[in-house]
Amino acid sequence: MAQYEMTFLLKQESDQEAIKKITDSLKTKVIEEKKWGKRTLTYPIKKQIELFYYSWKIESSEKNLQELRKKLDFNEVIVRYLIIKLDEPKTK
Repeated sequence: MAQYEMTFLLKQESDQEAIKKITDSLKTKVIEEKKWGKRTLTYPIKKQIELFYYSWKIESSEKNLQELRKKLDFNEVIVRYLIIKLDEPKTK
């Protein structure tokens, strides 16, 4: 399993639970959760001016990650998201 950083924007703070349910259903382990809080956007996204920012470090298989992306694409509570793969620690 590889580690990823998932950053996402939500309209409401309570919508975080919906994202948590999706990750739990796909057996994706949330290692670290960071809440950046409510931020004002430079330009509106989907007619929203202020959104809640979150950054999670997750651990998932490639298959589960593809399914997670599909579910996030069709989820209406999430405004935007970005998932990047983290570098694996080098061993000597």
